[in-house]
Amino acid sequence: MLTAADRAANLTRRLLIFTRKESVEVKLLDLNELIRDLRKMLDRIISESIEFHLDLVDQPMTVMADAGMIEQVLMNLVTNARDALPAGGRLAIATSLAIVDEADVAADEDARPGRYARITVSDTGHGMDADTRARIFEPFFTTKGVGEGTGLGLAISHGIIQQHNGYIKVYSEPEQGTEFHIYLPVSETAPPPGRETTACAPVRGGNETVLVAEDDATLRELSSRVLEFFGYKVIPAVDGEDALTKFKENKDRINLLLLDMVMPKKNGKEVAAAIMKISPGIKILFASGYTMDITTHQELEAAGFEFIHKPYQAKELAQKVRQALDR
Repeated sequence: MLTAADRAANLTRRLLIFTRKESVEVKLLDLNELIRDLRKMLDRIISESIEFHLDLVDQPMTVMADAGMIEQVLMNLVTNARDALPAGGRLAIATSLAIVDEADVAADEDARPGRYARITVSDTGHGMDADTRARIFEPFFTTKGVGEGTGLGLAISHGIIQQHNGYIKVYSEPEQGTEFHIYLPVSETAPPPGRETTACAPVRGGNETVLVAEDDATLRELSSRVLEFFGYKVIPAVDGEDALTKFKENKDRINLLLLDMVMPKKNGKEVAAAIMKISPGIKILFASGYTMDITTHQELEAAGFEFIHKPYQAKELAQKVRQALDR
């Protein structure tokens, strides 16, 4: 359930990226390692009548990328390949290094010269004609029946790769199968070391009082229980005005404000501004699952506030609260 919730949150973030309302969070990763880790999930969506193969180059394929977004691209392409093989066939994912030169750029307007990590997703399915190939990256274009597809998978995939400064090429003919080639710029930085198992640092609790302002009743109760478990005293508030009232009633004992950025009556920023007039030194931890025009994560941190992104896990909340109190 936790894994499914995390993946749902990641999908929401990718949709925000597709609409240009969220930035890409990149880090150094090895595409071969990512594909191997994704293998088990891909196996579950491919029918037994399909032969599934990995052909990964025997050297690191290091790129700067958002791992969750690249996983989404691969999931989309593999799902489409599966649907193109209703009677079975062969599906493969391969990796290789590619040098794109000026001749390649002249033949493809999306290409740029340089060294690329190339991921190829191929199938022996029914293929596509020229008209279909020309439209596959259009939002909401689909060849599937009603209720079988949204037409967003390839459009989102195309946008994701573009935001990683890469590009996608497709080769397909009717009854001859399909090949998608994803090109991502190679990072010259050394690949990250393999995963190490280290003991998790214990989370410190406390005995301070935290005002939790959250309009979602379930999340408000959950956050309160988590903080109480770690020893904190909690004063809950159901909206912005309630938070302001509760603070005025308990200002001498409240040590930290945990404020949802989007609430009825007053948003988190408005509540913070009003309370800071009363208590300029109050410590504040903002929380949000949205990308808003009200303010940005970077602006909050630059102003000396802490920020936690929803959905968050219990340990993460406890760590952030302790960090905000100790700041």
